[in-house]
Amino acid sequence: MAPIPDGTDEFFFFNTRVTVRVPFTAGADTVSVLEHRAPVGDSPPLHRHVNEDEIFHVLEGTFRFRVGDRDVTAGAGEWLLVPKGVVHSYLVTSTGGGHWLTVTTQTDFERFVRAIGRPATGPGLPAPSGPPTPAQVAELTQLAAQFGIELVGPPLHGGDRTG
Repeated sequence: MAPIPDGTDEFFFFNTRVTVRVPFTAGADTVSVLEHRAPVGDSPPLHRHVNEDEIFHVLEGTFRFRVGDRDVTAGAGEWLLVPKGVVHSYLVTSTGGGHWLTVTTQTDFERFVRAIGRPATGPGLPAPSGPPTPAQVAELTQLAAQFGIELVGPPLHGGDRTG
């Protein structure tokens, strides 16, 4: 039995902090577990993973998930499976931010985080970034596609924020 690495690979990934808790290289089945922290209002573009399922486990906070054509609210202790090929996103709605795990079944998402994330340089979240320029969106769309992620729409907005 091989020990699991100690989670020292930490990245600022857009407006989130991501810690690689179980890298896909740790086992034979390329399962990856990433821990995320994000501020209220954080939402990635609507997207789909071509090659891997994605499981979300909410540890703290409240989220509105869009999965396909439905919206689901989830809080601490809840799990959500997004099968590969299904369009999805989330919106952190709790004022204290969100804390969750993602589990993926292949290597694409973890490799994407490692490719565009930058090493976390201190405690907490990265400094907020503004909306991307059209050139940045085009570059991100192209890079995401190299990791089996298709960006198909804007981030989620609105909704009530909770404590």
